[in-house]
Formats: sequence, C-alpha cells, structure tokens
Amino acid sequence: MLRAPVDSADAARANLHWLFVLRNLLITAAAVIVVIAVYDLGVALPTGPLWGIIATMLAVNCLTWLRLQDLRPVTELELFLHLGLDALSITGLLYFAGGATNPMAWFLLLPLIITATVLPQRYTWYMMLLACGGYTLLIFYYHPLPPLPVAQVIQTNRLPAEMLEQRHRFELHAFGTWAGFVFSAGLVAYFVVEMANTLRERERKLAEVREQALRDERVVALGTLAAGAAHEMGTPLGTMAILVQELLEDYSDREHEELRQRLLICKDQIERCKNALAVMSASAGQVRAESGHPEEVRRYLEKLVQQWRQQRPGTRLKFQVGEADEGAKIVAERTLSHALINILNNAADVSPEVELHARWNSFRLELVIVDRGPGISPALTDALGKRPVVSSKQGLGVGLFLAYATVERMGGAIAMEALPEGGTRTQITLPLLAQSAYE
Repeated sequence: MLRAPVDSADAARANLHWLFVLRNLLITAAAVIVVIAVYDLGVALPTGPLWGIIATMLAVNCLTWLRLQDLRPVTELELFLHLGLDALSITGLLYFAGGATNPMAWFLLLPLIITATVLPQRYTWYMMLLACGGYTLLIFYYHPLPPLPVAQVIQTNRLPAEMLEQRHRFELHAFGTWAGFVFSAGLVAYFVVEMANTLRERERKLAEVREQALRDERVVALGTLAAGAAHEMGTPLGTMAILVQELLEDYSDREHEELRQRLLICKDQIERCKNALAVMSASAGQVRAESGHPEEVRRYLEKLVQQWRQQRPGTRLKFQVGEADEGAKIVAERTLSHALINILNNAADVSPEVELHARWNSFRLELVIVDRGPGISPALTDALGKRPVVSSKQGLGVGLFLAYATVERMGGAIAMEALPEGGTRTQITLPLLAQSAYE
C-alpha cells in the first residue's frame, strides 16, 4: 500500500496514446482528401503510392494499439521514433501530391510541434533536421500536381483556358491552405494541449514525491531522536519504578490508603512509559512496530476504542458505526493505531466529549472525529502534515505530524476543518485490503 513512484514512462505512455488518436485523424483526413481530389474533382493523382502510404500508416497504428496493451514502459526514444515515422509518412504523401507546392505541406510542422512539447530538447533538434530536410527535398523532388479538369467550365466561360486553369488552381490552393490551417490549429489546440497537460501532471506528481521525501526525512530524524530518547529515559524510569515500589512497601498500612492509590497510578503510568520505550527500542530480530496483520475492521476499531478509553478514562467517547461491510479487513499496524490514538488524544485535550463515527465498504474506511474545542485556526490547517506544529493550546505537534505521515504512507488521507458552531472535524480515509489479499 505504499505510494508508487512517479515514472516518466507513465507520461510517455499517455503521450503515445494521444499520438495514436492523432494518427487516426491524419489517416482519415488523408484518405478523405485523396477521395475528394481523385473521385470528385477529377485530379489525376498517383493513387497507388498514396493508398500504399496510407495503408502503411494504418498498419503502424495497429501496431501502436498493440504496443499500448503491453505493460512494458514506453521510452522517450520509442515515442520519438513514432513521431519520426509520422514525419516520413507526411513527406511521402506530399511527394506524390505536389511536394512543397501542396497547400498541406506545412503539416510537417505537426511532428516538430509535438516533439518540442513532450520530449527533451535534443529530440526537438533531431526532428527539426528531419522536417526541414524533408521540406527542402520536396522543393526540388516531387510529382507535380496534374492540370485541373476545366473543360466543362470553358464551355460556359469566355476566359482563355490557361487563365481559367490558373484561377482555379489559385482558388484550390487558397482553399487547401485555409483547410490545412484550420485542421492544424484544431490539432494543436486540442492534442498538443492534452500532451502538455500530461507533462504538467507528471511535474505535479514529482513535486508531491519530493515533498513526501522531505517529510520522510523529517520522520526519520524524529525517529532517530526518539530512539535516543528511549535509550536515555530507560534508566530514570527504572529508578522511578524502584522508588515507587519502595514507597508502596513503606506505606502499606490503611492510614495511607489515599497515598497508596496515587502511588499505584504513578506506577501504572511508569509501566506504560516503559512499555512504549520497549516498543521503540525493539531489536531488528523482533516483530517491527510498523508490521501488521489483516484484521476485521469492526474488531480493530473496537480494540482501538477500548485501548483509548483505558488511557483517557476522564473523557467521554461517543463511538458510532454507520454503513459497514462486516467482511472487510484492514492492515492492523501498531503505527496506525498510535496515529489514530494520537488524533483522539488531541481532540480529548481540548474537549470533554469526543465523537468517533466510522463507516466502511469493501474498499475504504472513513473515520470522522469531532470535538467541542475552540477549533483549529486556518494558519495551522495549511501547515498540518507538512511539518511539526507546536501549539500547546490546541494540542497539535509532532504527534499529529507523524500521524499524517503514517496515514499517507498507507495510502490514506487526513483532512481537518473548524466547525462553524465550534470544535474541529477530522476526517480520515484509509484503504482496506482487497478480498483476494487474505483469501
């Protein structure tokens, strides 16, 4: 349930998908243009090579679709090779349709624009050389567009045939330029923007990972300090336990019953501290504190509530369970239990009564903790979970920072907000084990 690392292959796969869709549109547009030019306008184009190139593009796109079904990561070089094939295909289509004189010749800019948007700079320079080289060759080497059929128009028009053909060629060129501009603008406005959004989403995830890494460093630092503190506090706690036991033996008569009760409370608290330090100082060969086991959600929550009530007998806890899938299970980690107990303690520090509402299905557990304290300030809300917050008035500090880290490590989330009537509402969501994980 740990977070998956952000991989550039995810963005490359998404961009390859958009390239697959874009190539489908290019194939469709090329086929429509050939059909209209040859079968409607009567332009004598070399249909054999043109249909061959279109069929090759279609075959490449079929292979691309199969590649997208493969779980292997898509590399930047692979994406560049796809764009290079598209540039060569467009060059081939233009070669048999007028070369640089074709109004659609600037379609060669599309692979360059996409490369500049989604790939590193070195690939952009390679694509620029490929596109410019192809366009330069199309200026000198190409199959000229055949004369337009204007015989029927000449019969109803007094202009000479050459002037009429030039006018129609100019009109066709202008219309083709307009159509190419509109089509290219639409492609750039939609597909290139979508590819750029994929890159921005990747950068956002990378920023989250960097922030998580910084937070983990702080957690490790706090853990190191806690281990050192556990070692240093062992001796004083042992000394205090011996002294309390001697006092209990010295004042064993009934005249000091009230003092004995207080000493027993101190002894119990010392034992709790020693047990907590024993967990922190556990050796590597023992069960680690963060290790867990599958446990039914209801049983886990009941044990958690019972443990907390023993620690805070003076605070009333209203525990309610809503919609519940009785068969659902959660990873019962000791660190998770400590995190939830810490949040309940923070609520109990400012409120004599705390509410805990729980509901869950097969996939997610949702806990809502409500207290009647003064509420949480907006300044603290922005800092929670990002760094330790010291505020003795509201009982928030290192413990809550560690609670955030624990819940997020397990794939969950914590959200805290101040209630209008006073108090704080804390919502915790946690993923549950899939049924196949424990069958």
